[in-house]
Amino acid sequence: MTKTKKRGGRSPEAKLEELKLRLREINDLGAAGALLSWDQQTYMPDGGADARGRQRAMLGRLSHERSVDAALGKLIDDLAPYADGLPYDSDDASLVRIARRDFEKAIKVPPEFVARSSALGSASYDAWTRAKPDNDFARLVPFLEKTIALSREYAGYFAPYQDIADPLIDDADPGMTTASIRTLFADLRGELVPIVHAVAAQATIDDSCLHGSFAEPRQIEFDLSVVEQIGYDRRRGRLDKTHHPFCTKFSIGDVRITTRVDETDVSQALFTTVHETGHALYEQGVSAALEGTPLGWGTSSGVHESQSRLWENVVGRSRGFWVNFFPALKKVFPDQLDSVPLETFYRAINKVERSLIRTEADELTYNLHIMLRCDLELQMLAGSLAVKDLPDAWRARMQADLGLEPPDDRNGCLQDVHWYSGLIGGAFQSYTIGNILSAQFHAAAIDAHPDIPREIERGRFATLHGWLEDRIYRHGRKYEPNELIARTTGGPLSMRPYLAYLRGKYGELYRLPPPHPHQKASQKTS
Repeated sequence: MTKTKKRGGRSPEAKLEELKLRLREINDLGAAGALLSWDQQTYMPDGGADARGRQRAMLGRLSHERSVDAALGKLIDDLAPYADGLPYDSDDASLVRIARRDFEKAIKVPPEFVARSSALGSASYDAWTRAKPDNDFARLVPFLEKTIALSREYAGYFAPYQDIADPLIDDADPGMTTASIRTLFADLRGELVPIVHAVAAQATIDDSCLHGSFAEPRQIEFDLSVVEQIGYDRRRGRLDKTHHPFCTKFSIGDVRITTRVDETDVSQALFTTVHETGHALYEQGVSAALEGTPLGWGTSSGVHESQSRLWENVVGRSRGFWVNFFPALKKVFPDQLDSVPLETFYRAINKVERSLIRTEADELTYNLHIMLRCDLELQMLAGSLAVKDLPDAWRARMQADLGLEPPDDRNGCLQDVHWYSGLIGGAFQSYTIGNILSAQFHAAAIDAHPDIPREIERGRFATLHGWLEDRIYRHGRKYEPNELIARTTGGPLSMRPYLAYLRGKYGELYRLPPPHPHQKASQKTS
């Protein structure tokens, strides 16, 4: 590239290098904070909680101070004309565009708020790890009340808005609002509930083959072999245990996953590990050229969840996947599984059953859990639901939606970490967006490569993984979610592929009649 230099000033190329240097420092501070968070959720001794909160708060404050530095804003302004002259999808034009968006949001939030929020999140998480096993919601009431107050305060920095949750939702899923989420949920609920009711009227599936005695070390060894085969690069990652599984990234060369093992259920750690691997494949697949910049991450929470749900459910719970892997699993646990037919195992891992725990919910009822959480957190943010009344509200909603009532808060409003580790609002809707997109992206990949299902039966995942990497992963945050979806699938976010996938799969499993013609006509693109 020929360097240009304006009289009396530096060249755009020199300013671009300075911008990248500043952004890399911000990224590195964020990575250091993420490492402290990973350690707190995996190996940190209990006694380290107080200091860890202080350390994470300090790093968060330093990162935010650099993110709102006036010199950074001037660099972005100076580079705007240069970026406008580059192709829209070039790395440099995209960097300036996304850096401007991030800067304009960051300058609205005071650094001291970031420190307070980070410290509370760390303390609240530590309290949750103790309160959940003790079934002690009262211990978390003051933490949750402070979190709600902080979430409202955060939203206030972005006023005016249509709904108090809008700024929080936009952070996770740019382009989405409370109103659009409510419309999406209403449309999806109208389609899902009849399917759930139709399945509930059928004979239940026997999943006893999944339960027994399955030693943890052999589970982990098998699960790692599975995720390596589908594409997880263990030279750039590792697997550890935690209370609530997650994936975290410190760099493209260090993307870690965590899991939770139940020695009486062979499926829990397996699908949890595959789920987190979906996130990791996304982050390991981001172009190395975007490393250390705001572009070097997945574009949104919803798109990210599409990858975890695609690999966990659309692929990982498919019959073809287990044509390949079930013989290997039988060798690991011959006493428990040797006499179990493939079809029995396939039906067991796809059993539909109303359940209390979101992370263990089947594909059909899972979104009902998400809608419950979103509605309750919107009520808490709006002030129409007091924190002290959350357990009762949770039980009433579970009874209304799923016909179940939790026996305790451990299996109710304490089960998820999300409300006890950061701001509230804007997290849970991403799971349903991800479910919808998982089928939409998978359908687009099959359209491009019809042999993918047969390749998966033979244990070959390179075509699917490569297509996702080329169309989604490598671009990082270069494109807004709606833009990426359109570029990848040829259209906007649509429920059609997801509903077709669910009806096809569970229609076969439960021998359901085909949908009534008016049901097909009512499917909407959201």
